[in-house]
Amino acid sequence: MIRNVVIIGSGPAGLTAAIYSARANLEPFMIEGKEPGGQLTLTTAVENFPGFSEGIQGPDLMEEMRKQAQRFGAHIVNGFVHKVDFSSRPFRVWYGDEEVQAKTVIISTGSSAKLIGIESESRLMGHGVSTCATCDGFFYRGKRIAVVGGGDSAMEEATFLTKFATEAYVIHRRDSLRASKIMQDRALANPKIKFIWDTVVDEVLGSREKDGLTGLKLKNVKSGQISTLDVEGLFVAIGHNPNTEIFRGQVELDSKGYIKTPGNSTRTNVAGVFACGDVQDSVYRQAITAAGTGCMAAIEAERWLSH
Repeated sequence: MIRNVVIIGSGPAGLTAAIYSARANLEPFMIEGKEPGGQLTLTTAVENFPGFSEGIQGPDLMEEMRKQAQRFGAHIVNGFVHKVDFSSRPFRVWYGDEEVQAKTVIISTGSSAKLIGIESESRLMGHGVSTCATCDGFFYRGKRIAVVGGGDSAMEEATFLTKFATEAYVIHRRDSLRASKIMQDRALANPKIKFIWDTVVDEVLGSREKDGLTGLKLKNVKSGQISTLDVEGLFVAIGHNPNTEIFRGQVELDSKGYIKTPGNSTRTNVAGVFACGDVQDSVYRQAITAAGTGCMAAIEAERWLSH
């Protein structure tokens, strides 16, 4: 059986694509991926998704989207795509021990925030540790927070967070920033931002059950000296990796590994293959913009199939 649409990944982009393509009677076939529901399942309260005046829990939002897609006939399977072949038609997609063939493919595998890589960071993710200031900054009104990183995204997040936090500490492993001059100048001129140079986070202190994050154990990389910093939030801003490894050589990627899509479109360089959400968006990376491009991909796939 050759499917009309195979959707790879099940975050806001993939599930929106599933809703739209299912409503167009295309009977989409979705393979969820390693993290069903995408990055939103790692967040607790989502307060910036339109339509929820009191906010909604990330996992609940994704579950509602999933049920909505299934109500219109989307077929969703749990599995992880490890290989694709877009060189001939029908396209071929492999997950687990299964193979599925498709007339069109929508890639919505998202991106993964780069993490420091310590156990306590993972344990307190969503309980004081965040990878998205735009998503979670509001919860830190009147609190002290820290940002790890030295590039543009770290400066942008620290500057944004000073709208809410009383103090923002930028922790950087070097003694100079990689960020562009304009972003550096803006952060250095902000009285609420303080810099801790030549330093890494050794441990995140606190517990999920009780108060969440209560502080950080820091280590100076030059002297080896250990210190603690009392903060209530840690934002990790050391970049993102788009989940595109299996598409290398199949569709065109940019220098950072994001799938290239032209202008106001989700088309890739392979006719009939579309990409939406964080896998092709290195700029906004929001649930609502991902959902928007998921809608676009479904409409473009439907139009492509009808020609």
